Amino acid sequence: MIKASTNQWKDQLFRIYGIGATFFGLLILGIFLVGIVIEGFSRLDFQFLSSLPSRLPGKAGILTAWTGSLWIFGLTSITSIPIGIGAAIWLEEYSKKNRLANLLEINISNLAGIPSIIYGILGLEIFVRMMKFGGSLLAGSFTLSLLILPIIIVSTREALKAVPRSIIQASLAMGATRWQTIWLQQLPAASSGIFTGIILSLARAIGETAPLIVIGALAYVPFVAKTPMDEFTVLPMQIFNWVSRPQHGFIVNAAAAILVLLIFVFIMNGIAIYFRYKSSKKVKW
Repeated sequence: MIKASTNQWKDQLFRIYGIGATFFGLLILGIFLVGIVIEGFSRLDFQFLSSLPSRLPGKAGILTAWTGSLWIFGLTSITSIPIGIGAAIWLEEYSKKNRLANLLEINISNLAGIPSIIYGILGLEIFVRMMKFGGSLLAGSFTLSLLILPIIIVSTREALKAVPRSIIQASLAMGATRWQTIWLQQLPAASSGIFTGIILSLARAIGETAPLIVIGALAYVPFVAKTPMDEFTVLPMQIFNWVSRPQHGFIVNAAAAILVLLIFVFIMNGIAIYFRYKSSKKVKW
């Protein structure tokens, strides 16, 4: 009786702690967001979005930064999504369960936790120096693809594991091949988890700065990138450049650029939540 009451007391304590920690975190985030909105909303207009960088705060814009972010987003998606999903399918459905496969799985999981600047050093050596891409969009997107590939692989494998084996066995019993079962049964059933992992990993790639600084991306680019081999900048680097300036006008510009980046990330997360909810209503296990 005493032990049961003690356990209830501990559960209540942890519940109160969790609620308090969540409330404190939301409060800090709310204060941060309110400060950013107050500081940068007045600067957020069409002129700010369509202007090139300038040494004058009132004339500076983020055209090169947000177009560079879109380039990075598109190229990274094209590179990482097919490779990540394909690798996850092979590891989960086709690879033999031996020591080599176990070692590979452990290393992929460990790669998901490596600091992003390490990937920047790897991209500098492979894509910038060995493959002679220089500080181009292609080098940046390949580097960020290496960064998020482990996340996509792990999330896709977990989504595939969550599909009931009865669905797979029923498909095979009806005469479908292994690939037909994966393509027509497993992937649609696991699509919500796969899509969520992809969106969250791409949102992380969009917010990265350290790997791009290492490979030689520029903080000041007075032209819009037109090809994958052009030099570039992205929103996080532009924000970093502005907050390091002493003029208050650049601080206001940085706050406005942060708002644009947050809106883009919130939209991506909202899309992930929507498709996850929609897929969970369709699939009834």
